[in-house]
Amino acid sequence: MITLKNGVKMPQLGFGVFQVPDLKDCEEAVTNALEVGYRLIDTATAYQNEEAVGRAIKKSGIDRKELFITSKLWVSEFTYERAKAGIDASLERLGLDYLDLYLLHQPYGDTMGAWRALEEAYHAGKIRAIGVSNFYADKLKNLELTMDVQPVINQIEVNPWYQQPTEVTFNQGEDVRVEAWAPFAEGKHDIFTNDTIAKIAQAHGKATGQVILRWLLQRGITVIPKSVNRERMIENMDVFDFELTPAEMKLMTSLDRNESQFFDHRDPVTIEQIFGSSLAQLKKGSND
Repeated sequence: MITLKNGVKMPQLGFGVFQVPDLKDCEEAVTNALEVGYRLIDTATAYQNEEAVGRAIKKSGIDRKELFITSKLWVSEFTYERAKAGIDASLERLGLDYLDLYLLHQPYGDTMGAWRALEEAYHAGKIRAIGVSNFYADKLKNLELTMDVQPVINQIEVNPWYQQPTEVTFNQGEDVRVEAWAPFAEGKHDIFTNDTIAKIAQAHGKATGQVILRWLLQRGITVIPKSVNRERMIENMDVFDFELTPAEMKLMTSLDRNESQFFDHRDPVTIEQIFGSSLAQLKKGSND
């Protein structure tokens, strides 16, 4: 467990459900994750599987206080009024009275208006902690300087191929917890058979995925790996009985390609292609 700067405690390793849109598969995956011991579950409106996560939580019988549930608001809801409705919609889909963490999913649109809605929900007890996702340092600092309640988490892409040392250092300097999405880079560039990682894994009697997770944890980064395989879920949790040496941490650092395995969140063309329809919907709604 780690303690966020508002005093809320959260697990430093959790389970993500990105790219598990099939509700039956998602419910089964979360059920398995809860059974093997995960207590942090990360979803989002954009993943279209909040209902399945909620069903798995309900049938687990686990005391709600033992769970740490995260969801995220999509950019199409980034106005004050839409965000208020979006928060309530997430709670309804999940079947929960409150969320432990709620994030602005992207740094586009009326982030300030949406953040005001998150602040209100935070003060009302609907959300225990609020944060952001994919915010670069300038966007994060602007939010911090403008708003009353400070973000406690910034969920960003961090993996061996895209280590983002400057962004990680900045966030940690602001006492904003970094949470890594895509810690395995979706298997790209043969990450699970990489010679350097494999040699480190062999030295500890561990799998390459476990070395990657351990490396992130030792950087003070929370991780939310995804798997629909129960045995891999168990393997991903088994990372607290060994530690990488300073030399091994340095070897991991040497792997950085300094390239996102997905897209540049600052590239105007990418923003237009991926988020343009959502922003157009947002603009239309604001003018109605």
